[in-house]
Amino acid sequence: MDTSDFDYLLPPDRIAQEPAKPRDASRLLVMNRATGTVTHRKFFEIGDVLKPGDLLVVNDSRVFKARLMTTDGIEIFLLRPDGEGWIALAKPGRKVTPGSTIAFVDEATATIVEKHDDGTVVIDFGKTDEEVLAWTDRVGSVPTPPYVERPPADAETVYQTVYATNVGSVAAPTAGFHFTPELISDLKTRGIRFATVTLHVGLGTFRPIKTDRIEDHTMHEEWVDVPDETTRLIKETKTGGGRVIAVGTTTVRALESGVRHGFTGMFITPGYRFTAVDALITNFHLPKSTLLVLVSAFIGEKHADPDEGRRIALVAYAEAIKDGYRFYSFGDAMFIV
Repeated sequence: MDTSDFDYLLPPDRIAQEPAKPRDASRLLVMNRATGTVTHRKFFEIGDVLKPGDLLVVNDSRVFKARLMTTDGIEIFLLRPDGEGWIALAKPGRKVTPGSTIAFVDEATATIVEKHDDGTVVIDFGKTDEEVLAWTDRVGSVPTPPYVERPPADAETVYQTVYATNVGSVAAPTAGFHFTPELISDLKTRGIRFATVTLHVGLGTFRPIKTDRIEDHTMHEEWVDVPDETTRLIKETKTGGGRVIAVGTTTVRALESGVRHGFTGMFITPGYRFTAVDALITNFHLPKSTLLVLVSAFIGEKHADPDEGRRIALVAYAEAIKDGYRFYSFGDAMFIV
């Protein structure tokens, strides 16, 4: 399929610059993926379209302060540990070469070990992973997407889900932004259960598709952990006739990858048959992104022609734009059933 088929025009004023206040006051577009029909609600009403016995699976990964600046103006964007070093992006990349030393504002130094064709570098800090994370917590900043023009002063709090616990992401699993402790408590009283996975969001999730054909795009691997308790609850839910509802595309990839503890580079495209996920809560995604492709695949599963999912998704996006929905990380949500 052509990557250009997943393009659409978004007016700049539809890009959300801050989350709704309170978070569950965001809007919710509910879609029946078999028919393409949509209804409009507020997110705090999601309990009205869920059922007792449903299982919401959330990604509990927490964003760390991955953005660092060197003393000579190079931005280092840490992605994940790799052996004895860290995979990172360096901007501008021309300023770093293997064997060179980079210095940071607190007099810490690191060595560039490798430089790859995909734009990433491997950096050796001479510290354990835990020591690096403790250090970045002091000197780094939480990365926010480039389309957020003025990162919030309290990004460390705002750019996290309320249930984020396992540190390791460089971008938030933003479908979870809409949940508040009060909403979670209310859903539990309605007989809706929660389970967790961990997928540390890295380059694979947010890197744009640069190939002309989506089949030629390669995802970077990201760390996944699916607890035994989550696997048990999924089986129990399906046996009992409930739905497994993924909160976010990262949760979908974690559950569908088949990986219980390790790395996945799974790229879900139209024609894929889902084995774990029955419904999806997700935000509105960037044009020509792997996330929009995944959403299209999920909708298309209900149709003889898998490409029908893309067409239905883009129609829904056009309606959301016309109706004033807010897009991207801090924007509104969809519930696709």
